[in-house]
Amino acid sequence: MTLFDNIKRIAKNRGLNLKEVAKKSQLGENAIYRWKNETPRIDSLNRVANTLGVTVAELTGETVNKNAKQADIEDDDLMLAFDGMEIDEEDKQAIIELLKFRRFQKGNNKN
Repeated sequence: MTLFDNIKRIAKNRGLNLKEVAKKSQLGENAIYRWKNETPRIDSLNRVANTLGVTVAELTGETVNKNAKQADIEDDDLMLAFDGMEIDEEDKQAIIELLKFRRFQKGNNKN
């Protein structure tokens, strides 16, 4: 299945059409339809995933290790720690920005 097909299927399962998903994701009304022929920006894909309550991997159809535990770094109830010490909010935001930058780099280095 394509990205578009996966989004359409997940949206339908949640009682939404694609225009509703786009609107709730703060995208243009026909943005998701354009993804049939265009590659979406990662931030747009993240917004759609958040709207639908799934991961980007689920949208793209990637398999996820069923034994792996998944946590969202932006979950306020999640305590992050490194080397036995809690990571404060400033460092957490720095980590998020670094990850966004790395994803951007990877996306622009595809051949």
